[in-house]
Amino acid sequence: MRFCVAFFSLSLPWRFALVVGCWLWWAMPARAQQPVRVLPPDTTEIAQPDSLRRGFDEERLLNGLKAYTKRKTIAGKAAALLFRFTPPREDKAGLDAQLVDRQFARHNFKIVRNINITSLDAFGYNINDVNRTPRNFLEKAGNSFHIKTARSRVRQVLLFRPGQELDPLDLAESERLLRQTSEILDARVFVNEATTSADSVDIEVVTKDVFSISGGFQLRDVDAAVVDLRDINFLGMGHQFRNSYQYGRSTPQSWSYKGSYLVPFRDFLYGQVRVRDEYRNKEQSFSLNRSFYSVNTRYAYALNIDHYNVDATRYPDTLYRALRFYRQDIWVGRSLHLPSYDLGYDNPGRLVVAARAINTRIIKSPYPEYRTNTLLYGTLGYTVRRYYKDKYLFGFGRTEDIPTGSIYSFTTGYELNAKQNRHYYGIRAAYAGYSPLRGYLYLNAEFSSYLLRPQNNWQQGQLNTELLYFTPLYRTGNFQWRHFFWNRSTLGFNRLAEEAPLVIDGSRGLRGFNSNQTLRGQSRFILNYEANVFTPLSFLGFRVAAVAFADAAWLSGGGQTIPFADKPYMGFGLGLRFRNEYTVLRTFQFFLGYYPRGQASGDGFRIFQSSRSYYGFNDFSIGQPSITTYQ
Repeated sequence: MRFCVAFFSLSLPWRFALVVGCWLWWAMPARAQQPVRVLPPDTTEIAQPDSLRRGFDEERLLNGLKAYTKRKTIAGKAAALLFRFTPPREDKAGLDAQLVDRQFARHNFKIVRNINITSLDAFGYNINDVNRTPRNFLEKAGNSFHIKTARSRVRQVLLFRPGQELDPLDLAESERLLRQTSEILDARVFVNEATTSADSVDIEVVTKDVFSISGGFQLRDVDAAVVDLRDINFLGMGHQFRNSYQYGRSTPQSWSYKGSYLVPFRDFLYGQVRVRDEYRNKEQSFSLNRSFYSVNTRYAYALNIDHYNVDATRYPDTLYRALRFYRQDIWVGRSLHLPSYDLGYDNPGRLVVAARAINTRIIKSPYPEYRTNTLLYGTLGYTVRRYYKDKYLFGFGRTEDIPTGSIYSFTTGYELNAKQNRHYYGIRAAYAGYSPLRGYLYLNAEFSSYLLRPQNNWQQGQLNTELLYFTPLYRTGNFQWRHFFWNRSTLGFNRLAEEAPLVIDGSRGLRGFNSNQTLRGQSRFILNYEANVFTPLSFLGFRVAAVAFADAAWLSGGGQTIPFADKPYMGFGLGLRFRNEYTVLRTFQFFLGYYPRGQASGDGFRIFQSSRSYYGFNDFSIGQPSITTYQ
């Protein structure tokens, strides 16, 4: 009784911290574990009893919760409905990390005879067991509102056709590309060994959908609300529409609308229309885009036409003035397959050449820096792309593709405007490697600057570096965890006075940090650490993970380039992550953060939520030539 009185006498942040801290104390193992051992292909491991694999804390936690759900009380029955203790069958199936372009080498140059496509609904089906069917009312009810992805849409993504010679890389690439579409959660593309002959093969394609429809309603007042409606697989054809309508806003415009419609075509060509109508921000856009989607893609191109009518402001001025302009953006790229001088070795390197032209025509401008201009860019690059697949990286048991390789590129450009023409130069080098025993490491360095001639005056220069590392997957019983380390730095050189300086809020520095943008600087250096503990629990269909983080950020002031003159801003936090892989809005995160200084609220504590992952992979595909973003 004394404990209860003391607990509820605490403030809300301290109560939240105490609950999450107890959760992590129960969930985290008492000793460090070795990385998960990966078996060689076609090797079966005989399960042996191991009393050391399951610690006392885990047994006590799981047995206590299971016993509570078996009680006849109302609370016990409610807990049984909320929590599930049996890991999904997808997790038991397991997936060894493997290099995806080596799986089907023995079927090289065979003729594709038939392609059999099986599309599974979002709920109750198993990508590894097509015979499994929905078992309860909720799964069946959810599928009744969902239209499965059409076979014609799946064929659009496949890189092979019946009657053609099979390139084994196309099988692995097709499986990866299916998983990268918004409407498909997971996919398997494999050869039917039972019907394979010496010169031909039958291909089996199995896909599992996500529940594509989502929406929301947020009531802000009696006569004010925000209505959202989205479908990323309209009629099962892969069409995507997103709509957000808000009414009851203050004058001069009492409503606002944001919407887009995207249509996929053959050969990975996407067309999109976007509309935005808000006070101070009106936009209409149309685009056609085709990227270097695969390693063997030879051509990429895009066309964008935009019209903007916005109210702009210039730092540190807070007065808004009308800005109206049109923009046409077009680019084209060519990837060249380099020859190999080893008959048994296919050179994975690609030489990429790309050119881009951007024409911006200013109709009405309040500031002299907003002026009609034409930008011409060209990129020459060399890239090597490889992909591994594994689980429990950023998702919660689904198959994830891990891009590795290297990239080296040089970009040059020329800006023509009414004030003064100038040259642009940029170089980039990046590398990434992955091993299930050593983890993942990504390194990136980028330098860019404008050059005014004949004065030879360098301006708007910046040096960006990035390092991302996550450890192997560790396991103790049914608990699994990884550690993430992320470092980013941006050093600004000769930046213009009217540019918006750098901040360290949110995704650009300390997660959950809110300084009301009072902290600004020319350069910054950021360190992020995160520990993820994947638990065997689920809550209303959402898998549960415990998260702890520690962030630090250095920010330069007074136009200084080196950001280490002042002590860093810090952030520490605990939280829970709920993730459902089968819906469009997959992740909900709730955190309690503590910030010793710089927080706008002044008390140092903040409870915040997020629906996006803080980390992400960077692909090694060379896209459209562009300048390095300073933000």
